[in-house]
Amino acid sequence: MSAPHAPGIAEGNRKRFIAFRVLFNARFYYPVLAVLFLDLGLSATEYTLLNFVWAIVIVLGEVPSGALADRLGRRPLVIAAAACMVLEMLVLLVAPFNGGLTLLLFCLLNRVLSGAAEAMASGADESLVYDSLVAESRSAEWPNVLAAVMHWQSFGMVVAMLVGATVYDPHLLNKLMVFLGGTFHFEQSLTLRFPIALNLISAAVALWLTLGMREPEASHRIQRAPASVGHAWSDIVGAGAWILRTPLALFAIVGGVLIDSVIRIFLTFGSVYYRLIDLPEASFGLIGAAMAGLGMAVSPIARWLVHSGSLLRNYVILAVLALIGLLGVALRIPLWGVLFSIPLAAAMTALGFIISNTLNAQVSSAQRATVLSFKGLIFNLGYGFASLIFALALRAVRDDGNADQAFAGAIEVLPLWMLFTLALLALMFRRHRVALQARPTA
Repeated sequence: MSAPHAPGIAEGNRKRFIAFRVLFNARFYYPVLAVLFLDLGLSATEYTLLNFVWAIVIVLGEVPSGALADRLGRRPLVIAAAACMVLEMLVLLVAPFNGGLTLLLFCLLNRVLSGAAEAMASGADESLVYDSLVAESRSAEWPNVLAAVMHWQSFGMVVAMLVGATVYDPHLLNKLMVFLGGTFHFEQSLTLRFPIALNLISAAVALWLTLGMREPEASHRIQRAPASVGHAWSDIVGAGAWILRTPLALFAIVGGVLIDSVIRIFLTFGSVYYRLIDLPEASFGLIGAAMAGLGMAVSPIARWLVHSGSLLRNYVILAVLALIGLLGVALRIPLWGVLFSIPLAAAMTALGFIISNTLNAQVSSAQRATVLSFKGLIFNLGYGFASLIFALALRAVRDDGNADQAFAGAIEVLPLWMLFTLALLALMFRRHRVALQARPTA
């Protein structure tokens, strides 16, 4: 009786999922992420440790939220994620400038809410849309959905980078004000709020989009027992066991996190690196927009990689790209050093596409959100551990308040760390080389 409504559910979820991903990930403060927190009054070490806390919150909430999504439904978790995004923006918007301990507590709350949002969205949003497609026998369209997400997310990032960096720069805004004949003078303490305010608006729109999503009526959850804490933990154990006994899924997750975590450390401090190689702050948005725009070029290449070669081959390509980028940024070449950000951004973009396609194709619907949440958990645990190592490296080079110089010394750790972990990965999976070299089936 509900069959006539199924196509509308799937198509509506698909469109809202793409828009939600764009708004959830394309944030206006990204081009100035590190300098924003530092200009608010945090030290480099405090900022790094806050990112560690952010990752730990995701680790603690990731898999339980995925198990609840598989039991209770994916839509409630996605709505909760959008609501947390709204709250995290509100907290950061009112955080006191140079507020000492109070500022640190506000930023800590922001990171906790942000981590909770990431944990609840991870796996649930993908599972909701993928199951909607499966219900209509349209699962083969999933790579096209991912490509559309990558394309529009890149477009959204271009807009966010350009606008966010522009409204953050008081010098640029003051010149514009003079040109327009105004007399108001912008200060950094005011303009650093502008990207946050814009992101609060996009968070509200994201929340509205999630309220319009619908669960597929043919969901497997209808036939399952009512959710409980015991059932949720049983689902978690079952999903973890499935990953451990499935070499392809395990390699996709472990190999992915080793590449992703190191790149994310650099990107977290991207604006500090650009300042370090003598690039003006006004250029940060243009650089961020160019990096985000890579997604439009990378999406068809990533789709071709998925369909034409093995997971092992694809990861080797991404690892080489990442190493080239990390070795280049460690040299800190004035101005031209920005070019080494390109292979890093490209590798990270393609990595997300390849992992999502691999896991969704391997796992059953009953475990999809939990397995995807496991992936998110491992990725954020890896990032949190890498952040802790990087914080220790910052301390080792004497974080005396000069965040730029501390970063300049610590950045040399990144390529060495990645080489070491990739060598461990090769040893761990040497017995599964044949399975990992298998080409994907049509």
